[in-house]
Amino acid sequence: TELIRDRLSRVRLADILKRSETAAHELYNLGITFLINSERDAVDRILPFDVIPRVISAAEWAHLEAGCIQRVTALNLFLHDIYHEQKIIRDGVIPAELVFGNANYRPQMEGAQVPFNTYIHILGIDLVRDGEGVFRVLEDNGRVPSGVSYVVENRHMMHRLFPDLMDNIPLRSVDNYGLKLLEATSAIAPPAVMEPQVVLLSPGSYNSAYFEHSYLAQKMGIPLVEGRDLVVEDDAVWMRTTKGLRRVDVIYRRIDDDFLD
Repeated sequence: TELIRDRLSRVRLADILKRSETAAHELYNLGITFLINSERDAVDRILPFDVIPRVISAAEWAHLEAGCIQRVTALNLFLHDIYHEQKIIRDGVIPAELVFGNANYRPQMEGAQVPFNTYIHILGIDLVRDGEGVFRVLEDNGRVPSGVSYVVENRHMMHRLFPDLMDNIPLRSVDNYGLKLLEATSAIAPPAVMEPQVVLLSPGSYNSAYFEHSYLAQKMGIPLVEGRDLVVEDDAVWMRTTKGLRRVDVIYRRIDDDFLD
């Protein structure tokens, strides 16, 4: 942190403001935006880009990483129990009405076995610092979390605009996110499939996070599809291609449950 502070102090304020303005223009011109739909029109916006990085030390990150792993493990164990033995309800830890009265509870999933007992494959954990500087979890998004593409591209932007700030600092890379995501999705394909076909299912270009959908599909090297591109035959999902139907083994869906047919 002291090194970053020292390097920033050598940069004139006017230069920092100019680089910040350049970053905003580049992000917009590269299409790194999210769509805001209002009653009057649809507007593309960039996520706020802060040229002064928020520094997290290796030791602090190790603590956060362990906590996040623990958290997603606990949530998956909770969901497995809810859809199987329901001990947490019988023991009175959680009132039954909070679970069975929730609109997102799916009775069809009772007793169903899922690969690795994993219900949440991608978890968006919103972290904040409290007044004493301690990290707290604001909320968990286990449905269709978005935003990681902006993290990766913001890192690229910092390298381009502030090479003097980032030089010779050992940063943990975020460039391999697409490959890690492909590994995770491929792992839940049917066991007999050696080279699984993974697709990313998007609502389409009018969705606010469509940039991220296309971005991740590209980084993963998989097709970006919409509902009209898929068909179910013989209890299997197929993708329409120029060469006919192709079997789909894994769907990374970026559509909320309520909008799925």
